[in-house]
Amino acid sequence: MDFYLTALLQGLCFSAIALGIYISMKIFNIPDITTDGSYTLGGVVTAVLLTNHQPAYVILPAVILAGATAGALTGIIHTKLKINALLAGILVMTALYSVNLTILGRSNLPLINLPSLFTIVNVVGDPNQNTFWILAIFVIVITVLIGYLLKTDFGIAMRATGNSESMIRSLGVNTDRMKITGLALANALTALSGYLVAQFQGFADISMGIGIVIVGLGSVIIAETLINWFKLTSVWLSLVLVLAGAVIFQLVLAFTLSVGVDPKLLKIVTAGFVLVIVSLPRLSLLRSS
Repeated sequence: MDFYLTALLQGLCFSAIALGIYISMKIFNIPDITTDGSYTLGGVVTAVLLTNHQPAYVILPAVILAGATAGALTGIIHTKLKINALLAGILVMTALYSVNLTILGRSNLPLINLPSLFTIVNVVGDPNQNTFWILAIFVIVITVLIGYLLKTDFGIAMRATGNSESMIRSLGVNTDRMKITGLALANALTALSGYLVAQFQGFADISMGIGIVIVGLGSVIIAETLINWFKLTSVWLSLVLVLAGAVIFQLVLAFTLSVGVDPKLLKIVTAGFVLVIVSLPRLSLLRSS
């Protein structure tokens, strides 16, 4: 049972990255590969500031600012230099590797015996349950803020930019600014996942972001499949399903390991699971036709 509880906690840690990829891919239709670098950036900034005994009210804004800067840089390269969004993301992600390594100073930084978000706040006595409630509150606050933003006039303009850029531009909206802001927001959320995971696992590693985009992507695809099945249009329900997708994804991986699959094959299993989820809607359409 502890095995699945850990998977649940990891799913909550990855909820922020799922929300970030939902914003970049589903709202703006931008395949943002900056994710791998900004996730590591969040973990690296957290680890370095924790080891320098900085307070939580300094670390959290610093992580958000660092992630937002990386996302905004991708947005500026894409919109101002007219470079393909995928290539812009790859360029920033590549540059972030050197930035992260410079900030970290080495390949791995342990956070053992340092105070973290999960130790400075005690909601309940049991450590695992305490971590669960802190993560749950953290994720609920983020989701409410994102949901509220998407319901404002600014959020509606953001969603319209992804649906019909030419139409919303004809109404006088600066779509370039919308994209830059959206990518900054998406990567700030991604960095928050790095912030949570670094404290949850007790270390930051320069390679912690490799392939992390597939985790967020898989979570969003699970959510999209459920949204299409139930024909949902509510922003709030969509965000809740994105969070559910992040947890389901981790539980499926935990189940895979619990039945005896070699951990060395976990990446193949992950890719195969995402492929199955992506294919399900198309297979359903083929069957109905």
